[in-house]
Amino acid sequence: PPKGAGRKKGTASDGSATPHLPTLAEQLSYGHLPRPFKNPYYNKNVNRRAKNLKAVLSQEREREKAERERRRLLKQGKAEAEGQMELDSTGGAEDRALAMDEEEDVPTYTAIEAPPSVWPPRHYCDITGLEAPYTDPATGLRFYDKSVYQLIKGLSTSTAKEYLSGIHRRFHWSFFDADLVIARGVSTVVK
Repeated sequence: PPKGAGRKKGTASDGSATPHLPTLAEQLSYGHLPRPFKNPYYNKNVNRRAKNLKAVLSQEREREKAERERRRLLKQGKAEAEGQMELDSTGGAEDRALAMDEEEDVPTYTAIEAPPSVWPPRHYCDITGLEAPYTDPATGLRFYDKSVYQLIKGLSTSTAKEYLSGIHRRFHWSFFDADLVIARGVSTVVK
């Protein structure tokens, strides 16, 4: 049998059927409301596709190469102008040529080296790994609250040195969980 042969075609309504009642989702929908923040003349370009990483990196290399060449020509032009003005210079041209070759540290897609951050470094608790605003003056261990400080006060100097060297860092959670629960006064017994 041909496809759709078993289906009955809908009859044309003569107006006697009940009109379509909107569902609750249609009633609460914001889809039909105007959007004043959208540009009515915007046409999305459906033919434009996202570039893959290889294309982006090759374009970035070309851009960097063109920028280096532009800077080199600019510096070369300045050096020639200075050379014409300084008739009795001796050996300074070589130093300027070396200074011209130095690259500026500009972070790009291909070279992500950037200058150091201007934000202060974050310090973390040597016992728990949480952010630590305090340092114990006797041992030099960092801690984040008084319960950890109580634990640090009970440590021997050799154990404190081990924490400072990083030996206990991989064991800190299993070592500290029971003490943390007791220090906070949390009851582990469920009634």
